[in-house]
Amino acid sequence: MSSVTLTESAAYEVKDMLEANDMADGFLRFKIQGGGCTGLTYGMAAESEATDKDEVFEYHGVKMLVAKMDLPVVDGTVIDFKQSLIGGGFTIENPNASLSCGCGSSFRTEANAGAPGDC
Repeated sequence: MSSVTLTESAAYEVKDMLEANDMADGFLRFKIQGGGCTGLTYGMAAESEATDKDEVFEYHGVKMLVAKMDLPVVDGTVIDFKQSLIGGGFTIENPNASLSCGCGSSFRTEANAGAPGDC
């Protein structure tokens, strides 16, 4: 089975965000879409329910949705949250990315070049 992993630190951050938006029982949607300077971009959003087109994963009490059609592009991806002196943010390590842009939010794989746009 394909999977995307949410680390414990990322799960705690997502839980806080969902609770702050009155969606404690909601899902984290992890998705890809065309765009960015390299062709594909990552996205995350809160959603209230899953569909039959989604694969549902649960890590550290957080339910995460990934569209089944996106799984080949993000299989093995690890989403983490890192804190530093100047703030914190999510990091995404995708073993399928064959090329990434400097900002780290745009990528492409050998099998999927996406639709490059302005960065």
